[in-house]
Amino acid sequence: MAATISASQFKARCLGLMDQVAATGEVLVITKNGQPVAELHACTPARRASPFGLHPGVEIHGDLLAPIDSPWAALE
Repeated sequence: MAATISASQFKARCLGLMDQVAATGEVLVITKNGQPVAELHACTPARRASPFGLHPGVEIHGDLLAPIDSPWAALE
């Protein structure tokens, strides 16, 4: 069962409670006049679809690990 806290206590300890929820992953139910009105839970960021991080437009064509057939000349 999730821990509960009154809105007035939450207001007084908000930043510390946010850190606690982020660290533990527990859900905190905030009540007003004894009735639950909100839940605070850790945010899980969405995974990026691209393995290239900030470069989602990069596309791989062909086999990157296969040896090349033509000789490569280094700059002289």
